[in-house]
Amino acid sequence: MKVHLFVPCFIDQLYPTVAFNMVKVLEKAGCEVHYNSKQTCCGQPAFNAGFWGESKEVCNKFLQDFEGAEYIVAPSASCVGFVRNMYSKLFDNSANLQQAKKTAERIFELSEFLVNILQVTDLGASFEGKATYHDSCAGLRECHIKSEPRTLLSKVAGLELIEMNESETCCGFGGTFAVKFEPISIAMGEQKITNAIATEANYIISTDMSCLMHIDGCLKNHSSNMQVLHLVDVLASGY
Repeated sequence: MKVHLFVPCFIDQLYPTVAFNMVKVLEKAGCEVHYNSKQTCCGQPAFNAGFWGESKEVCNKFLQDFEGAEYIVAPSASCVGFVRNMYSKLFDNSANLQQAKKTAERIFELSEFLVNILQVTDLGASFEGKATYHDSCAGLRECHIKSEPRTLLSKVAGLELIEMNESETCCGFGGTFAVKFEPISIAMGEQKITNAIATEANYIISTDMSCLMHIDGCLKNHSSNMQVLHLVDVLASGY
């Protein structure tokens, strides 16, 4: 199966290892991975900041970059959710509307692609430790991803997954929300940290590095040795 990889700005600039591990996991699952080096952004940052015209230009480039791709897979539920839910609104009453709709139907977050499309749940990964899982708002509310990451993690040898209280509650990042409403954002992050630490887990895992970056920042204010990990970093371990 041919898969086109979309690497979000956040991953490209700050956490490139996540992208490399994603290639490793997809190839392990039997995929032929393609990467268009000319790709840029999905357009979400400009859209969320209110610059819809500028965002549409970026989104149009995204459509061209992935024209003809049967499957587009990304290590970010946030970007996937934006393409799925906002592209049809941005391109409403335009010549690119049908292309936008088709692209929205072909883009997937990694865990849902593995479980629901490839029907792969066991990648032969092994990872020693206790972990808890954070449901990102984009993953849970925009992409309706809940069981897929947990199914994959349940097959990882040596990993014990412990559910934290209020795992579905927002961590407080929310993109520009963390900048505009810093005190509220920090308070929400502290609540997430409190619930995570109570599980006595060693790791917090999620589908979105943006959430994990915020959580990691909050962790630095505590004496906890807990670490954050993207889901794909765990799935790529041990082989």
